[in-house]
Amino acid sequence: MWGWWRFGKWTVLIMFLHIVAVLIFTKGFLLTRTELPHSSHCSDLSQSPCHSSSSSCWTKPAVDRLIIIVLDALRFDFVAPSSFFEQKQPWMDRLKVLQRMALENPSSAKIFKAIADPPTTSLQRLKGLTTGALPTFIDVGNSFGAPAIVEDNFIKQLIQNGKRVVMMGDDTWTQLFPDHFNKSYPYPSFNVKDLDTVDNGCIEHLLPSLHQQDWDVLIAHFLGVDHAGHIYGVDSIPMIEKLDQYNAVLEKVIEELQNQSGPGKLHENSLLLVMGDHGQTLNGDHGGGSPEEVETSIFAMSFKDLPYLPSEFVSSSCEPSKNMCISSIPQLDFAVTVSSLLGVPFPFGSIGRVNPELYALAVGTWNLDDNITWNNQDETKLEEWLQNYVNVICTNSWQVKRYIDVYSASSVIGFSSEDLFHISDLYSEAEENRLNSTFYNNESSNTSLAVLKRQIGAYFEFLSYVAELARSKWTEFNLKMMGTGIGIMLLSLYCHILAIRKLNKSYGVSLLLSRDSGISFGLLLASFTVLMRASSLLSNSYILKEGKVANFLLATTSIATLRFSFMKNKMLLEAATFLLLTFIFRIAIEVGLYKQASTSQFMSASSSWVLGISISESLWTFMAEIVPILALIILGCFLYKAISSYCWGIAKCVIMGTILSYLLIALHWISESNILDLAHFLKGFGKNYIPRTIYSIGLGQLSLLAFVPLFSKEETSNYKGSLFVKMISILSACSSTVIILQGKQGALVALGSLLAGYCMTRLQGIEQHTVRGAAEISILDPLPILQWSLLAVCLFFATGHWCAFDGLRYGAAFIGFDEFVLIPQAILLTIDTFGFSHILSVFGLPLFVAFSSMFNQTEHRSLFSIKLFWIFLVYGLITAVTVTITIVCVAIQRRHLMVWGLFAPKFVFDVVGLILTDVLIFVASIYYF
Repeated sequence: MWGWWRFGKWTVLIMFLHIVAVLIFTKGFLLTRTELPHSSHCSDLSQSPCHSSSSSCWTKPAVDRLIIIVLDALRFDFVAPSSFFEQKQPWMDRLKVLQRMALENPSSAKIFKAIADPPTTSLQRLKGLTTGALPTFIDVGNSFGAPAIVEDNFIKQLIQNGKRVVMMGDDTWTQLFPDHFNKSYPYPSFNVKDLDTVDNGCIEHLLPSLHQQDWDVLIAHFLGVDHAGHIYGVDSIPMIEKLDQYNAVLEKVIEELQNQSGPGKLHENSLLLVMGDHGQTLNGDHGGGSPEEVETSIFAMSFKDLPYLPSEFVSSSCEPSKNMCISSIPQLDFAVTVSSLLGVPFPFGSIGRVNPELYALAVGTWNLDDNITWNNQDETKLEEWLQNYVNVICTNSWQVKRYIDVYSASSVIGFSSEDLFHISDLYSEAEENRLNSTFYNNESSNTSLAVLKRQIGAYFEFLSYVAELARSKWTEFNLKMMGTGIGIMLLSLYCHILAIRKLNKSYGVSLLLSRDSGISFGLLLASFTVLMRASSLLSNSYILKEGKVANFLLATTSIATLRFSFMKNKMLLEAATFLLLTFIFRIAIEVGLYKQASTSQFMSASSSWVLGISISESLWTFMAEIVPILALIILGCFLYKAISSYCWGIAKCVIMGTILSYLLIALHWISESNILDLAHFLKGFGKNYIPRTIYSIGLGQLSLLAFVPLFSKEETSNYKGSLFVKMISILSACSSTVIILQGKQGALVALGSLLAGYCMTRLQGIEQHTVRGAAEISILDPLPILQWSLLAVCLFFATGHWCAFDGLRYGAAFIGFDEFVLIPQAILLTIDTFGFSHILSVFGLPLFVAFSSMFNQTEHRSLFSIKLFWIFLVYGLITAVTVTITIVCVAIQRRHLMVWGLFAPKFVFDVVGLILTDVLIFVASIYYF
């Protein structure tokens, strides 16, 4: 233990510094918006300068019943007619009933383009929709376990004011709003492979509930489209089938509501909202801020015959060939608009605006007789409606001003005094316009209308400014804490370098090419490459192309290695093979960005793109099924050879268990295949039991490797052989779980990584040699360690991941499971995300010592151990330098337009990867030493 502590104390110190630095910087950078405990009440209106209506609360109720149908991940082009887009796609025009209603009843049914604020995860969107506030980035981490909302919200106001709410569908609602619903029918939402359970539950309860009188607000949250996107993508048969199913359900819902909408009937004064919480990319991902992710839709339909809204307040894009217009509405406006329609107080922290177009679909204060449409010359009725809307928007503005004042007084930082003065000026100007309108009461209608419109415009200007100000400055950056975090990260780099220098001086390890010739070319190239990659992270464009940048740098270093091979006429085959592998990984990164690369469906659909040649679809599908199994066989043969040549005792048992796991993985893939006849017999068994068996075998293997050496002392005279056996054992124990989670690409990636590692170890001695003198000096080259680090980055992107929350492969967490259980699913998702790029990469670092030393019997064990520890330190230093630059970049770009959509997710992934690397190096050092 004392021998390990001489080296291991540095890993403990560096890991401690990293954890402290990350926590302090995160505290300064990802501070959440201060959530105030205040709630709005009907009695608060007495403090408002606005004219109150005849109702007992803030606004007069405009609708009696509200039906909200949420279609999760509803893209805008799922709802809008295909003629609004340049090219028609198979998934367009599927929700025909919504388009037909909007076309036939333009005054009472309308399609809106709803704009969400990123991050576009379901939890943040539901919080934003119900509170009327902007989401906080840090809450993304709670997406798997939604905490109850404590901030004032639309649902709370409904319950507080005696409204009865019924919910069915996604169980996230019951987690966010526990004990808020009179009746609820929640269904588990995180099994992305299940397209039907939640939807069938909604359908089962939705239509019967429309005939019941025990609710005022009904919420039905469907999930099938979201899950179909995650698993199959937008352009897929399951997605189209889901949209067709939704269209049939919506037809029945609208028909039922229309049948009961006559005078004196149940839905005489009901409003239907069909909406999405966010959009999705063509790959079915969401979480970021791209237009596909933030653009969703709201379809609103009233069952009353309403006049048209005055054109001054319509912001529509119209289809020339048909009488259909689509307006835009920020999701920020949803909570306050719906609250005004139901006559409940607006949520205390809402900064949205009562949207005039959505409000006009339900408010009938200037209703005309049946069969009479709006006449622009009927100015009396228009004035009546505008005066009513002025009262509502005045209350809306007073509520927002009150919130800004309370927030600025309560928050540590809040808004600047300059911003607050400007807010006060805009609000005072709007109030002055309202007060001046009293002088025009006896004037002509034209004068009165102009004053009302000017007053509404002043309130709009105030509310728009507050919303934009909040979007730009809401995050409270603590620059002192951010600076402290960066300083501690720089201190950790100094400790890294100090540890390496002490190791070099104390134990005769050198980075010099010789005693006289100065620093080696390998060290210069490695240092330059690390700085180049780190500097690229200062650009958002290079972050988007990070996998390609890493592959380019890896190819550059491999060309340098090839140059040495030509110069010395040694190991040309290994150098050429390694260069070829970098090209193959470049293609894999391109394919991996599509995130369907692990499925045969993608390979079948994209074979011509991947290969650039014409090939039979059936042959390509067959190859996609067989080649991964062949790769497993090759890996198994390698392990079998390792058993016969080097392994003994516990290691032999562990590797035999891995070979068994490989066989089970092949059976699992066959069970999911439609090609081989064996699939019919394995369908039931292979789905869950085979993956769970593999997980159990892997856990048993790790337990053997961890605990058995504590109770049995094996002979360690052949330390080099023992290290090689330990490395093979731990890599084989981890590999089976990583491979099955990665899908069929996993075996190919593992085989490619093994071959690349072999080439690196063979090539690392080209420039390296030993200088002999009074004391033996071992020359160490950091270039292979850098290449291994770049390869790890390439593997991260080649396996379909990227540094964004929509880059997580959620489906992997349910391999072997049907129900969502937080801890197992979190562990599986972590292994899938960081398996090849971190876990196997760190435990594979001894390859550079163990493999080469198998052929060098002159090294002493002490020097052998020092080399291994030196490799761990250099690898950790490369990772730490990159993450430090990422942190500096995030601090610099904290006001960048893409800070939350790009830089912040990159920061989160990098710091998690850094801490995981530190922990793995710590564990690996204990295991190997």
